[in-house]
Amino acid sequence: MKKIFVFTFLALAITFAKAQTSATADEENSKKAAEWVASLNLGDAQKEARVKEVVATHLTTIRNWHNAHPASTVPAGINPVTGNKLSDLDREIIADSAMPTTVHTALMDGLKKDLTPEQVEAILDKYTIGKVAFTMNGYKSIVPNLTADEEAKILGFLKQAREQAVDYKNMKQISAIFEIYKTKSEQFLNNNGRNWRTMYSDYTKKIKAEKEKKAKQ
Repeated sequence: MKKIFVFTFLALAITFAKAQTSATADEENSKKAAEWVASLNLGDAQKEARVKEVVATHLTTIRNWHNAHPASTVPAGINPVTGNKLSDLDREIIADSAMPTTVHTALMDGLKKDLTPEQVEAILDKYTIGKVAFTMNGYKSIVPNLTADEEAKILGFLKQAREQAVDYKNMKQISAIFEIYKTKSEQFLNNNGRNWRTMYSDYTKKIKAEKEKKAKQ
């Protein structure tokens, strides 16, 4: 009888702790959504409330899916393209990518209902901590005389990465999604008469030389 009582008590304690953790996480998502929406300065309380609800719901949904579908739910195996063994991050991404597409659709439709295209992009940038602009600036620094067509193509890839990445829970996953599209961008440059490896090598040598020169001053 005593063992049963102890087991029941522990089970209730664990359940209560999980409920508290979930409630705290929900509050954090609500706060984050409110901060992101406030940065838009919409000047319309009802619109702000609707957009905040859309974002908070999405953040909570992807968190719940991620927590309910850990990497261990994906069998260990290899990447069929590279032949490399799947890493834990690979398996996390595979598990999270199985989330119903309706989750992403609800986010995008909800944002577009109340926001301009520019404001929608601003919210997506919040999810991905401005990775589109940061990465684009990197390409501008590395690629000599980047043409308007090249810039537009790469920017398109990065925006694809951003929209896909918002459905993932943490920055490691988001960065991994961006790596997919960075590879596409670099392949595009190579196919467009550039040599990505040479350009990147030249850039790193230039940065190193500048640092050495500054250190001697």
